[in-house]
Amino acid sequence: MSSETNKIAIFSTQPYDKIFFNKYNDSGYQLDFYETQLNPQTVILIENAAIVCVFVNDIVNEAVIKQLAERDVRIIALRCAGFNNVDLKAAKKYNLKVCRVPAYSPQAVAEHAMAMILTLNRKTHKAYNRVREQNFSLNGLLGFDLFGKTIGIIGTGNIGKAFAKIALGFGCKVLAYDIVTNSEMEKDGVEFVSLETIFKSSDIISLHCPLNEQTKHIINEKSIALMKDHVMIINTSRGGLIETACIIQGLKEGKIGYLGIDVYEQEEKLFFRDLSADIIQDDAIQRLMSFPNVLVTAHQAFFTNEALTQIALVTFNNIKSLLSQNTTENKAALLV
Repeated sequence: MSSETNKIAIFSTQPYDKIFFNKYNDSGYQLDFYETQLNPQTVILIENAAIVCVFVNDIVNEAVIKQLAERDVRIIALRCAGFNNVDLKAAKKYNLKVCRVPAYSPQAVAEHAMAMILTLNRKTHKAYNRVREQNFSLNGLLGFDLFGKTIGIIGTGNIGKAFAKIALGFGCKVLAYDIVTNSEMEKDGVEFVSLETIFKSSDIISLHCPLNEQTKHIINEKSIALMKDHVMIINTSRGGLIETACIIQGLKEGKIGYLGIDVYEQEEKLFFRDLSADIIQDDAIQRLMSFPNVLVTAHQAFFTNEALTQIALVTFNNIKSLLSQNTTENKAALLV
């Protein structure tokens, strides 16, 4: 099956994807938008496209990659930073290039993480609903000062660094854990410590690391046991960093005082869809949302005008560079 090098099949498309990709399509690519997720059943929708553009919950395993290769797809372009949903070994095996957007707007995600902290702490979402019902009581809305509290950051990439600056701006003591320390962050006042110290010493823990074999379920029964009582946990990175059953148990026991998640382990069946008229079959997410001290947002941390602009621009630039030079201008963008 022949393919056209100027044709891009874009999966998991939302209305805003169409707006931004059409707006910045200066090279005149033919864009085929599909609302459906890419998976082994939907790959047959691709017609003569040399490039496939995917998002965080698309399934790009070996079965899909094999079919992509058979349909003469040459490039898999992720419009996100994470790539745990792509089998890179299979892509190399079938000679497909894989690129991503390594950094679109770190501030967007970092600011959302802080927004979740402030919302959980000061209960502004509850106050908003109360006042609309003419209930001006403050009972049950008690929070705490962020100033002087210890915030532990796991993962100090672009987003982790941006979040650290925000936390320092609030007057927090900031601890960080990563495989490699960052001297620039240390100069700003961030203290790099062991993972165990993060768990034991932090009032608030914010996750900003990628999902891989080493970080999967980094928040589990053992790590929760090390944490302070009533700890706040924030996850704006990847759902698989948290073992859901353990976090539910921690909430039930009162060990975890607050939980804010913008990502969820089984989110591909839920997020980016309107399910308001459906019966959700996922008991775990239903249980999580039943807790008064849990805040769930539907993978919206990236969702700013600046981030969507950068995602479109960098994705197009990656594709253009791969087609003309077989590489990307930013080496971090090229995965295979």
